[in-house]
Amino acid sequence: MFFILTDSQIVDEKFLVYINDILSAGYIPELFAPDELDGIHGKIRGEAKSQGILDTAECLQNFFINKVKKNLHMGLCFSPVGDAFRFRARKFPALISSTSVDWFHAWPRDALIGVA
Repeated sequence: MFFILTDSQIVDEKFLVYINDILSAGYIPELFAPDELDGIHGKIRGEAKSQGILDTAECLQNFFINKVKKNLHMGLCFSPVGDAFRFRARKFPALISSTSVDWFHAWPRDALIGVA
C-alpha cells in the first residue's frame, strides 16, 4: 500500500502529528478502540500462529505493527519554497530523519543554507 500526501493537502497541522508518529514509531497510539483491536487480532491470529508467534494480545499487536511497517509506504510531496517546510521540519522531526529525500531539481547553495 502506498500513501501519498502533498503539502497542499495538509489543512490542519495536527494531521502531521499522526504522520510523524507513523514515520518515527510505525504506528499511531490509540488509533484503534479495544474492540477494533480484538477484531484485528482475530483476523491475523492464524497467520501469526503459523509463524510461531505467541497468542497473546501484546505479541499479536507487535506482529500486526511489524506487518504494517513492512507493507505501508508513504510518499510525502512537500515543496521547499517558503517557510512552511522549514517550520514543519522543526516541529515534526521524523519528516526529515525518518525519510529519504529525493530532490527533483538541484538546489543552489544559498537556498540550502536558507532552509537549514
